[in-house]
Amino acid sequence: MPEVDFAIAGAGALGSIIGAHLARSGQSVVMLVRARRAHQIAQDGLRIQGLAEFSQPVPALTDPSELTDASVLIIATKTYATEAVLASLGRADVGVAFSIQNGMMKNEQLTATFGKERVLGSLANLSGEMLDSGEVLFTRNANLFVGELDGRDSARARRIAATIDAAGVRASADPDILSLEWSKFASWVPMMALSVITRALTWKYVIDPGTALVVVRLVREVGMLAAACGVRLSDRTTLPVAAICRESDQDALALLRIFGLDMKSNAPEHRMSTLQDLEAGRPLEVEETLGHAMRKAAQLNLSLPLLSSFYDLVAGIDRIRG
Repeated sequence: MPEVDFAIAGAGALGSIIGAHLARSGQSVVMLVRARRAHQIAQDGLRIQGLAEFSQPVPALTDPSELTDASVLIIATKTYATEAVLASLGRADVGVAFSIQNGMMKNEQLTATFGKERVLGSLANLSGEMLDSGEVLFTRNANLFVGELDGRDSARARRIAATIDAAGVRASADPDILSLEWSKFASWVPMMALSVITRALTWKYVIDPGTALVVVRLVREVGMLAAACGVRLSDRTTLPVAAICRESDQDALALLRIFGLDMKSNAPEHRMSTLQDLEAGRPLEVEETLGHAMRKAAQLNLSLPLLSSFYDLVAGIDRIRG
């Protein structure tokens, strides 16, 4: 296949949102998808509703090995599909690659495939939901960050971020990308775990004093792991995780309540993608996220008892349901 500006592996909610906006703005885009999703895209294009409403034709490949050249590769699959996708992309000439997946395992996988010099860090502070019809409901457009893993400023990170931002998905380059990635992970872990346990809308377990205290304690354990890896948390992602780690329980709960009330007002129907997967009968992202964190903790001889318990519990739910 001829060189494209952007190849996007995965056409779930976020991959579809980014791909549709980039293609609409005039970038050459190809989606790397499964056969059923490729059929939907061939029939109707990438259909977006919510914050933006349009349908965009985009070419799709069901065999990633057919991709020969891409200036930018974005990995937007579920984490458990990463290994197979990257194995089939090993011969592609990729200028730079980054992943908007959950967890911290993604950068290691990309580096092993393409080499560290061609990998950026990234996180997507966006929200969307894939509907049964194949349309994607775009619900939150906060920021997509990209940056160099070694912490330096770079023209390529700024250029990629500017291109995505100009297409309509808010994006920016940030040299402190590892801090932001870990900070998002510290936000994601408790909300992912509690979405599986409570099966509730996000704002509800962020506001409830009992479940909110669990959020605080899980954030703090991920913060301990980040510190052991030499990374400082930030307040610039989903939750103010640095402040939650620093403040008293009472003040941390007050911060969570502010966040929860804001969600109740502005995103009252928000459900974690993990809950969407659970209710749809899809596998959960456990081993590459919570499991990877536990393996890191073991390597560092770090005890994280609450995270360990939730890892066991969520993994068990994933195995025995249905």
